Amino acid sequence: MRALAAASAVTAVVAAHPPACIRLVTPRASLGHCRASSSARLQRSACYATTMGDETSTSVAAQSQEPAAVGAGSVKQQLSKLVISSLRTTVPEVDVEPMVEVCTAKFGDYQCNNAMGLWSRIKGSGTSFKNPNAIGQAIAKNLPPSDVIESTSVAGPGFVNIVLSNSWVAKRIQDMLVNGIKTWAPILPVKRAVLDFSSPNIAKEMHVGHLRSTIIGDTLARMFEFSNVEVLRRNHVGDWGTQFGMLIQYLFEKFPNWEEIGTQAIGDLQTFYKASKNRFDGDPEFKDRAQQAVVRLQGGEERYRAAWNKICEISRNEFDLVYKRLTVLLEEKGESFYNPYIPKVLEELDNKGLIKESEGARVIFIEGHQIPLIVVKRDGGFNYASTDLAALWYRLNVEKAEWIIYVTDVGQQQHFDMFFSAARMAGWLPDQKEKKFPKTNHVGFGLVLGSDGKRFRTRSTEVVRLGELLDEAKSRSKSELLQRLTENGKIVDWTEEELEATSEAVGYGAVKYADLKNNRLTNYTFSFEQMLSDKGNTAVYLQYAHARICSIIRKSNKDVEELKMSGAISLDHPDERVLGLYLIRFAEVVEEACTNLLPNVLCEYLYNLSEMFTKFYTNCQVVGSPEETSRLLLCQATAVVMRQCFELLGITPVYKL
Repeated sequence: MRALAAASAVTAVVAAHPPACIRLVTPRASLGHCRASSSARLQRSACYATTMGDETSTSVAAQSQEPAAVGAGSVKQQLSKLVISSLRTTVPEVDVEPMVEVCTAKFGDYQCNNAMGLWSRIKGSGTSFKNPNAIGQAIAKNLPPSDVIESTSVAGPGFVNIVLSNSWVAKRIQDMLVNGIKTWAPILPVKRAVLDFSSPNIAKEMHVGHLRSTIIGDTLARMFEFSNVEVLRRNHVGDWGTQFGMLIQYLFEKFPNWEEIGTQAIGDLQTFYKASKNRFDGDPEFKDRAQQAVVRLQGGEERYRAAWNKICEISRNEFDLVYKRLTVLLEEKGESFYNPYIPKVLEELDNKGLIKESEGARVIFIEGHQIPLIVVKRDGGFNYASTDLAALWYRLNVEKAEWIIYVTDVGQQQHFDMFFSAARMAGWLPDQKEKKFPKTNHVGFGLVLGSDGKRFRTRSTEVVRLGELLDEAKSRSKSELLQRLTENGKIVDWTEEELEATSEAVGYGAVKYADLKNNRLTNYTFSFEQMLSDKGNTAVYLQYAHARICSIIRKSNKDVEELKMSGAISLDHPDERVLGLYLIRFAEVVEEACTNLLPNVLCEYLYNLSEMFTKFYTNCQVVGSPEETSRLLLCQATAVVMRQCFELLGITPVYKL
């Protein structure tokens, strides 16, 4: 288990950028072991708003066009391909990556920002270009004909503003409705990834401290899987180590016939663990016997192995109950799994001259760190670092993972920083500056706090058990739902099964969303009152928004499945176009959340989408209007995208509330 540590303050540095485009900033994830945030807004910079006498517009709508492959990556990825082609024509002698950003001002939908950077590289080299604006003009002119782009304009020092074609946007939405949301999956640069998350300790009950790792890790896994990456979901449970000697010896002495009574001998694991720990701390002779039990366990004695297996089995069953409620899938490969690999891995590192003797221990000295990475303790035992090195070796060489991601609290940053550095020293990983695969990332997260600003605990200062927390979330959700349905007279329309399922979906979803909407690096305050509110940026509000869309479609008495095959979408009203544009940005938002390992990016998109739909519905009559078919299809597209967002966040959508 990765030991929980205190959160550290994180300062976000926003790169300077031309003045209202959303720049998808890519902060490097912290490198930093129980394995067990305020919303990180998309950084915004303005589109260049003044013309400086240089602005020109170019329409491409009338040019001969080749159809763009609808669904081939995100909109940003498709525009980047067009910009790459233009850059090769404009500056064939310069190797440059396309800089395409979402634009929030009236000058365009997207913006290419390569001109200024190119000018700084080629001025004074005999180029025919006189200034950045001239480069921007050439980039716009050399964009290949495409039905994606309606028009372009160049502003100021070469910012190329791009307006998307309404017909292409409409076609992209309709194709998604016909062929499924999976056609909007982004294209990521890896095919296989390991996500190491949750990872509680065997013999200890899961508590609120495991909540963030489990929820964040599951959401990242879901987003990667949606993006067609094979994800190996790994539960690196703490199932090996000195604590098992304590537990096994206590079991043997308290219940000599434990094999006959079985599970009843242990009973409540939390109570059993506390009792054995009290005995271990207060009885030196028992402590000696417990330490000897570890040796006999690790030596493979059958009786000790059988007791170890029973304790692990009871723990797994309890973990699985929580995972089932959270709809989280994990494959356990705990510390014990990698234990046989440690000697060979350390031998390899030793042969490479990395392991040194220091004060009786065997260590790896890491540049930039005052303390070494201990891989063999003074008593000859292994530790977290030796287990993690063996696990990484296995994941790289046996599982062939290209991206290995560890989801733990920010307090473990230093461990991961040193551990990853050791792997690079061994030649297992490329230099960070090369930006090559395979690569590793530590996904750090802050603490869950109570209303007093301290770690979230019960009134008796005990850690909050995760199962009890979920029970309360469901109970509060059901109570509020019953009150609302009773007040509006709709309680008669609900069965008990519907009430149970909806209360669970809303309650559990509220807990998850309240965590995920925050930048994971920050601490957040746990509050049932806030997370179960139906106002503001909460899962409950979003569930109501989704249920409202479903109600609109039902009340139309139209078959949407038939409409999406026979009808057509038009985006003539400004609010129709705004909604349509935001819908097709879904893929690049998922791509951004995956690239930066930030689930809150997706939460922000989902909330903004619900707000844009509200504005659309307020200003555009749907049922009974001449545009009913088109607008019903936009309603359906919004509901589909919202449901996919819920799915990626591990939240079950509800269709009526």
